[in-house]
Amino acid sequence: MTEDTTHPVEDWGAFGRTLFDDPAARALSRVGVVDVGSNSVRMVVFDGAARSPAYFFNEKVMAGLGAGFSDTGRLNPEGRVRALSALRRFARLAEGMGAAPLNVVATAAVREAEDGPAFAAEVEKQTGLRLRIVDGPQEARLSAQGVLLGWPDAEGLICDIGGSSMELAHVGGGEVGHCVTSPLGPLRLATHDDGKKGIKTEITRVMDGLVAEMGTDHKRMYLVGGSWRAIARLDMERRGYPLHVLHEYRMTPKSVFDTVKWIGTHDVPTLRSMTGIGEARMALVPLASQVLKELVRRFKPKEIAISSYGIREGLLYEQMPQTLRDRDPLIESCRFAEKKDARMPGFGRALYEFVQPLFKSERPARQRIVRAACLLHDVSWRAHPDYRHEACFDNATRANLGGLTHQERVFMGLSLLHRYKNSRSGTRLEELLGVLQPEDIKQAEILGRAMRFGAMFSAERPGSLGELRWFPKRKKLELWLNTHAQDLFGEVAQSRFKALSNALGAETEIKRKRDAA
Repeated sequence: MTEDTTHPVEDWGAFGRTLFDDPAARALSRVGVVDVGSNSVRMVVFDGAARSPAYFFNEKVMAGLGAGFSDTGRLNPEGRVRALSALRRFARLAEGMGAAPLNVVATAAVREAEDGPAFAAEVEKQTGLRLRIVDGPQEARLSAQGVLLGWPDAEGLICDIGGSSMELAHVGGGEVGHCVTSPLGPLRLATHDDGKKGIKTEITRVMDGLVAEMGTDHKRMYLVGGSWRAIARLDMERRGYPLHVLHEYRMTPKSVFDTVKWIGTHDVPTLRSMTGIGEARMALVPLASQVLKELVRRFKPKEIAISSYGIREGLLYEQMPQTLRDRDPLIESCRFAEKKDARMPGFGRALYEFVQPLFKSERPARQRIVRAACLLHDVSWRAHPDYRHEACFDNATRANLGGLTHQERVFMGLSLLHRYKNSRSGTRLEELLGVLQPEDIKQAEILGRAMRFGAMFSAERPGSLGELRWFPKRKKLELWLNTHAQDLFGEVAQSRFKALSNALGAETEIKRKRDAA
């Protein structure tokens, strides 16, 4: 079934008509990128709705090209061999996936190494891949663009840490501002001649210059890079945080300081056993945590957010036309999922219009999540009926979705759970509800029961057969039915309408609408 086109574009406000079938967007439907970093070489192939793509393929090799660079000024010999092997594999894979030519960038290690140009030439000779060697500010810009892919309204300071460098960029108003680079990568710091004392002095010296150039007291600091994500995972472990999704995970400055101190009381094998983080990555965490502590202390962000999006996503964002960049990544992704997986693509919009009277006084951020939930209400219908409610919850809370806080993930997941099941007690998902306030849990239940009623009331657009009218001050819910829709309001529909009214704590009244002459 094709998308419903009977409604004008403005019905979806700023979201407009879907763009994933537009030729400019289809050109980005399967894009392969490779990031040749100081520590790792990673290939990602994006697929699906270009504004919020899925990861069709994602593979990383911890090559360690930058290991020992401070001593030799050259790429690590073993790292060269491993990186070339990975790139040969990636080139062949891209051809088989229809993702060639790959967009390949090389960062600090290759751009600074004496033999970096020779390595790039060897890569092209052996694989046909052309390395785009980016300078520090360009690397910072790409990372910031990756953050904008997931957070169109991002505002604050982007900080991307690699093995040999750390980049900073201002971001706000959908634009990337001033960008700088620094030598504060943990691989580089590990080779400092003066040991721990020298490392601390170097971090302080470099941070002085960064603060002078970038300013302090930013609204939010967005952390990009594997070492930051590892520290965030350790913060989750220390706090007993129930949702292990790193993207959009938030930390306070105090939490960062507490976790850095906590990391210092454990050895690397113990930390690995707690989290499953790889050996090569975990080896960088102690030094990276020192950098993060000083970064937060000196820049004084009000909040710290983890971004799983960085350079690779920035490469995709760089290729997007502005019309696509302006779209909401969550809504685009949900609309793509509905078109691909729902039984009746286009019904999500009709369902949103039907339940919207219950949420018309809600702030725009909540109405956005209501809209997303309606689009996803039916995409898990193939799951076994006994587990469909759990599949819906998992789909929302653990999916790779941009533009979604952890609280919004759990709110949407809970509403979709109640789309298929009235009760949530006794499920394995209850511990995750701790990230929500009691009033949000109640609202999610109301939304779920509203979707449950609206989705089964009719196979047609429910708004063409009846409408909900909600009077919150009087706690009264009315259902106005068209004459030719009254047979649809049978026993099961009445039961689900009652479940909705119970969730609202409302009295109900069924009224009859006169059909238009």
